[in-house]
Amino acid sequence: MGIDSLFWKNKRVLITGHTGFKGSWLTLWLKELGADVIGYSLKPFANPSLYEEARISENITSLYGNILEYEKLQNVILEYQPEIIFHMAAQSLVKKSYDDPKETFETNIIGTINLFEAVRKTNFTKVIINVTSDKCYENREIPYWGYRENDPMGGFDPYSASKGCAELVTNSYRKSFFNNENTTRLASVRAGNVIGGGDWSENRLIPDIVRAIQQGRMLDIRNPQAVRPWQHVLEPLSGYIMLAQEIYTNDGYDEGWNFGPKEGGIISVKEILSMFVSQSQFKNDIEISYEKQSSFHEAHFLRLDCSKAFYKLNWQPKLTIQETVRWTSDWYEYYLNETDMRMYTLKQIKDYMELKEGD
Repeated sequence: MGIDSLFWKNKRVLITGHTGFKGSWLTLWLKELGADVIGYSLKPFANPSLYEEARISENITSLYGNILEYEKLQNVILEYQPEIIFHMAAQSLVKKSYDDPKETFETNIIGTINLFEAVRKTNFTKVIINVTSDKCYENREIPYWGYRENDPMGGFDPYSASKGCAELVTNSYRKSFFNNENTTRLASVRAGNVIGGGDWSENRLIPDIVRAIQQGRMLDIRNPQAVRPWQHVLEPLSGYIMLAQEIYTNDGYDEGWNFGPKEGGIISVKEILSMFVSQSQFKNDIEISYEKQSSFHEAHFLRLDCSKAFYKLNWQPKLTIQETVRWTSDWYEYYLNETDMRMYTLKQIKDYMELKEGD
């Protein structure tokens, strides 16, 4: 197994949410592999954004629209007839889900249903990869427990609950419609806390650090002792790409899948903050304020068991947590030096593809 560029050559691929952080990386990677990429998303809301800084729209079909606009989404699918769909469009921020739970639930549940319904009425899409979250699980706050794909869904905050619901919807559509009676196969994927260059979202650790350094202001950190499975964005994306290949060509892969980091990547917010700031280019003095208690509930312990992907898909992460932080800080250093960020982002993709597990 592995990523096969010959497989992707001229494949028609639809990516919803292609203007977002993960969507932009995936769009650029699949285009580099030779795919015919169609993107459907809202306009980028972050400023700056990876989508614009790396000129993601070059040489793809980039369409702006909301996944809640069913007829518009359906028409896009009918017109471009994608063979493979990566569904990444979502409201992905925990803090925002408290501010606007209605939008979060509508986008992450109804938007997902809209996509499934649009595809269900066709016969040309072979694979759907629905990207949810590691927060979809019922979190029991057990420090040593890595959640497996067959653990129950749950969610305390609106974002986590919406992703748990999206998983239930996915399972229902897989059993009811995307089975032997239909040509489409449907899988869901759950990644850890993804970091990497080009993330400018609000209330996310790495973007908040970079903004504080740029602006010379206090960095406010909530839940410094919270433990998360940190991984570079290219790690889970490689799993999504490999999974899509396998589903397209073989039976038995249309299931739920975890893609998390190596064991050393499961560390606290405070630890990864220290690692990032200690990088040479970010040694500027920075004042940090730690909140004693977050203003809203977030899980304290979260980790994934990825043994299924390892044994069945032959996937495993390539980067240590130190390399993950260095690759991320390098990207921002080049950005601050006004480098051509499309070229540098492509360089990191190519460097990643050349790595062997354990390098």
